[in-house]
Order: sequence, then structure tokens, then C-alpha cells
Amino acid sequence: MENTSLQQQLLEAGVHFGHLKKKWNPKMLPYIFAEKKGIHIIDLNKTVECLQETAAAMKAIARSGKKILFVGTKKQAKDIVNESAKKVNMPFVTERWLGGMLTNFNTVRKSVKKMQSIEKMLSDGSFDSITKKERLTLSRDKDKMEKVLGGIAQLGRVPAALFIVDIGHEHIALAEAKRLGISTFGVVDTNCDPNKVDFAIPANDDATKSIAIIVNYITAAIAEGLAERQAAKDDDVEEMTDDEKERKAAKLLAEAEAEGGRGGRGRGPGGAGGGQRRRSGSGTPGGRGPGGGKR
Repeated sequence: MENTSLQQQLLEAGVHFGHLKKKWNPKMLPYIFAEKKGIHIIDLNKTVECLQETAAAMKAIARSGKKILFVGTKKQAKDIVNESAKKVNMPFVTERWLGGMLTNFNTVRKSVKKMQSIEKMLSDGSFDSITKKERLTLSRDKDKMEKVLGGIAQLGRVPAALFIVDIGHEHIALAEAKRLGISTFGVVDTNCDPNKVDFAIPANDDATKSIAIIVNYITAAIAEGLAERQAAKDDDVEEMTDDEKERKAAKLLAEAEAEGGRGGRGRGPGGAGGGQRRRSGSGTPGGRGPGGGKR
């Protein structure tokens, strides 16, 4: 029933509409159901199957605590990708893919740090001493960088996976991910090669409704993975707390026993700990007294 319901939703969103027959990629043949009025129709059974497989894989990545970079710079996908990535606190690129964003990640991180330092200085009043023109220039530079790099500002290392809307349009991002061995997930239309990504979702990548239903389904799976991770972490904290209590009690008991043992040994005719000091401080046949001997 769930599959039927999902298939119906995909049908209503127009996910099954592919490109013109003359623009097709022959490698998409297994995912094409029929041709109607010169347009290829995508097999929604395959779409549901691939979508569930992709969602399960991305849920596992999210559960492991790794980051998934959302990429969608097409006009139809920008807002959807932006909102969805923010919901699950994942990095995203919706304006322009900078060449080397992954393969030259250290340089990109420097630009992000520069943007963050300018933002901090503008907010804490460090730039009050400079001229109005210089402050305006820095503000404009920060806005430009934030537009392109704002989505990856919190990304401290190369992501574990990429989720791409329209792999043909984002071919540079896909090539960089492949070069670094990063897992790739993508919405693939009838004019693209599904073998270029590790997990392909055959679907219409031009309609806003189609993109929205696919991205929202994936986001929900990621949210589930993150929730499971948090629940597991909470359970671990509770268990650790009990263990820590036991360890602390055992440690205190051991310390008390050791202290009691030391106290018993120290109580002699010369008082606790006094005998050792007197022997070292008193005169001996070797002449190590207060006035002579080794010092």
C-alpha cells in the first residue's frame, strides 16, 4: 500500500515525464516504460525501487554521522534543495559550483574562513576605524562569498556523499566526486547516463513538483537516520553514566583501602611518617649529619 501511495504521488507530480525521444541516452532504456507523442515515459515502478534504495543508503550515511552535500544549481531546484538541506543541517550548493570545491577543498576552506572573519569583524565593531568606503567594499565581498560558499560554511572536511539534482547539469561536481571516490546519488532524466552515479533515481529533473517530491523523500530518510543516531547516543550516555558510577565507587573504595594500608604502616613508635625523616636527618656513622656529608 505504501508503494502504491508513493507511486500515485510520483505520478501526480509528473515524475514520469522524460525528455524528447531524440534527446535520450540509450543507457536509460531499462528505466523507460514507453514513448508517448515523442516523449519518453519513465517507469515509475523502477523509480520507486531506486528511490527507496537510495533513501536507505543515505539514511545509513546520516546515522553514521557523516555529511551529505546537496547540489542543485538549476533554477527549479535552488529553493527546494536549500530548504531541504537546512532542515537536516546538511551542506548545500545552490548558486554556482566552484571548480575545485572538492578537489581543492583546502583552498575553498581558506575562502570560507576569510568570509567568516570579515563577518565577525563587521559584527563586533573591529572595522569602525576604517573608512566607510573600505567597510562597504568588505561587506560586498562577504556577501558575494556568502552567496556561493554560505551553504558549505560549516563543512569542515570533504563530505561522505553527494546528492545531485540533474547529473548532466552538475557534471563538474560529479567528476570531482568520482575523482575523490565519494559516493554519488543523483536524479537522472532520460537524457543522462545512470551509470555515472552510484545510486540513480530515474525521474523528471526539470519540473519543480517532481524535484520537490524526490528531495523531500530523501530528506525525510536522512532525518530518520539522524534521529536514530541521536537516540543511540542518548542510550550510550545513560549506559556510560551507570558504568562511570560503578567505576567511581570502585576507585574510591580502592583509594580508601590503600590509604588505610599506608596509615597502618606509618603508625610506629616514631609516629606516622616520622621514622623515615629522622633516619635521613640524624647523624650516621658515615658522617651524613647536618654539617657534613653529601649535599
